Amino acid sequence: MIAAVRDYLGEAWDAWTEFWFAPSSPTTLSAIRVLAGAMLLYTHLVWSVGLTQFFSDDGWLPKTLHQQMIDGPNDPNSPTPPEKHINTMWTHFNYVSSPKLIWTIHIAALTVFFLLTVGLFSRVMAILAFLFAVSYANRITPGAYFGLDKINCMLAMYLMVGPCGARYSIDRLWRLRRGNNEVPATSFANLAIRLIQVHMCIIYLFSGIAKIGGLPWETGEATWLSFDLAEYRSLDMTWMISHQLFMNLMTHLTVFWELSYAALVWPALTRPWVLLMAIFVHGGIALFLGMPTFGLVMLIGNLAFVSPKTVRRIFDPFARRVSLAVVGKATRAGAGD
Repeated sequence: MIAAVRDYLGEAWDAWTEFWFAPSSPTTLSAIRVLAGAMLLYTHLVWSVGLTQFFSDDGWLPKTLHQQMIDGPNDPNSPTPPEKHINTMWTHFNYVSSPKLIWTIHIAALTVFFLLTVGLFSRVMAILAFLFAVSYANRITPGAYFGLDKINCMLAMYLMVGPCGARYSIDRLWRLRRGNNEVPATSFANLAIRLIQVHMCIIYLFSGIAKIGGLPWETGEATWLSFDLAEYRSLDMTWMISHQLFMNLMTHLTVFWELSYAALVWPALTRPWVLLMAIFVHGGIALFLGMPTFGLVMLIGNLAFVSPKTVRRIFDPFARRVSLAVVGKATRAGAGD
């Protein structure tokens, strides 16, 4: 009996360590770096319109008001003074007040996001990109902090873990020019992808649990109500009011998909259907609900479940052309390894 338990625990431990630390190709992680880096670049470039109004102490959210929003409402009639919270959310904007310096650091941040996208000094840029993304998010919290910022920070964090510049990068082209054609499988590449995968499962699970308690999700009206919100409407879908059964079906199917995502995305049999549903859900958010960046960044997160072989079929043809243009015909054989 003791031997059987010991063998079971040993096998469970082996499966656990293999899941997290078995060497794997960095292809998918590298593709996520390109797309997530481009999203970081775009979403922070947008802050350039009204940069000092958003982030300076003389702007719309000065540091004192920011602290008050973190502390919560101050009721002067309360018999007890409001609890003072320590702002532990680090941001470089707490130490920068000059508009010129704000702009200088902003340009530096955009440069970091660009270099991460093209893959120059990728691991260093991943660390700096994460710090910048968190810094911007902490400064706009809680007034303008949304799901897009959370996923941006999450992806930037896990890009630091693995060799995100192993493929589809300038770093890779430099290695090719030096005659190094190998892209070895590593444990850190697997660990980074696993962390993204598990994080995505947690996001969908808790999102589905939260929807269960909402009356529009119970009645099946949530999809229609989303289409009917004028402030989020990018395409007029109000004609769907004549297809209420279909709207109800999509509402309940979305809840089922989110609740079952963490279980059905792992088996090879159900994974394609789960990812196809992700394309429909987040593609619909991007096209119809005025949130293209959020829809796209969630699809980037779902890319973690796409196999390196599939990713290479999509990314390699373009990467091969770029590689040959840079390193010449001498590396033609190694450019598509």
